[in-house]
Amino acid sequence: MVEIIMENKFNFTGRDPDALLAAWGGLLSEQPRLRIRNAAEALGVPEGSLVAARSGAGVRHLRPAWEEALRGLEAVGPVMALTRNACAVHEKIGVYRNVEVHGPTGLVLDREIDLRLFFARWSRAFAVEEPGRGGEARQSVQIFDAAGQAIHKIYRIEDTDADAWEALLASLEADAQPRVVAWEAPLASPAPRLDAEVDVTGFLDAWEALEDTHDFFGLLRRFGVTRTQALRLGEARGLTSAVPTQAVRAALERAAAASCSIMVFVGNAGAIQIHTGPVVRTVPTGPWFNVLDPGFNLHLKEDGLAAAWIVRKPTRDGVVTSLEVFDAEGGTVAQLFGERKPGVPEDLGWRALAEALVETPPAP
Repeated sequence: MVEIIMENKFNFTGRDPDALLAAWGGLLSEQPRLRIRNAAEALGVPEGSLVAARSGAGVRHLRPAWEEALRGLEAVGPVMALTRNACAVHEKIGVYRNVEVHGPTGLVLDREIDLRLFFARWSRAFAVEEPGRGGEARQSVQIFDAAGQAIHKIYRIEDTDADAWEALLASLEADAQPRVVAWEAPLASPAPRLDAEVDVTGFLDAWEALEDTHDFFGLLRRFGVTRTQALRLGEARGLTSAVPTQAVRAALERAAAASCSIMVFVGNAGAIQIHTGPVVRTVPTGPWFNVLDPGFNLHLKEDGLAAAWIVRKPTRDGVVTSLEVFDAEGGTVAQLFGERKPGVPEDLGWRALAEALVETPPAP
């Protein structure tokens, strides 16, 4: 995956969509492979502003009918689902089956498209048509948060039912099609509490008493600790072990060599996307380390990784081991687990692979 980083020299603050598109076009004339996320950063606007500016010319606003849209996607057949954060991009090909909506949360529960969705962070959706690498039109549905940051994208592929795709978009098209959107300021991450303000003993005791990995997030909220703070505190009882960030590359390469089936989680505040299965082809490209397999692509920006931990959580089925990696702001970039289902103990091959990263850390 190629990404060109540019100095933020434009700081475009104007609300004229034509001027914004002209500035974007100027960037692309200099850097034809510049991705929209980085173009927006260079121009000093949210990515959503660049998309909205094209309304009426390849972009349509869609109604924020999240459940209707998700349930309607099954009829279009295979698509490519993309979820990313600043340092990871997760792409899966499959069908949106087994959709569940429970108030502010949604699930897509298929072997290929496996998602956890948090609608409180979803604000706007667009149908987007843009030139592809070969000049052909590339079509997608793109969902943004209230700050104009991309949450989740769904791309039409060759096997997608074109008529069903267009029928779904037509049914979701919004009445209003503004070219300028008033985005909000991004939500700031809460500052961690001082360790002295945390009931560390109570927190670690509760961690050791866990019966389900899904309860860990609630534990963090109950004791008021951030995830990276929790992992640092857990090291005192052997619940975590710090490893170099190079452990992520090593884990993926070793899983591929051992044909070890794993789970790869990548997400942001509005969506988490999961791959379950083996990884096969790993390819470093500049600052990006990639998994390039049929049906699954993963891109990790290694120079943006700041910390990595082996994490051990007790459950009714025994200890569950994960590798978790974070950016410099403490945001979760990716999590790796061995493939498992509730009621089934962790794969010992994955556990050995993970623990070997502690015993013999990869060289920085």
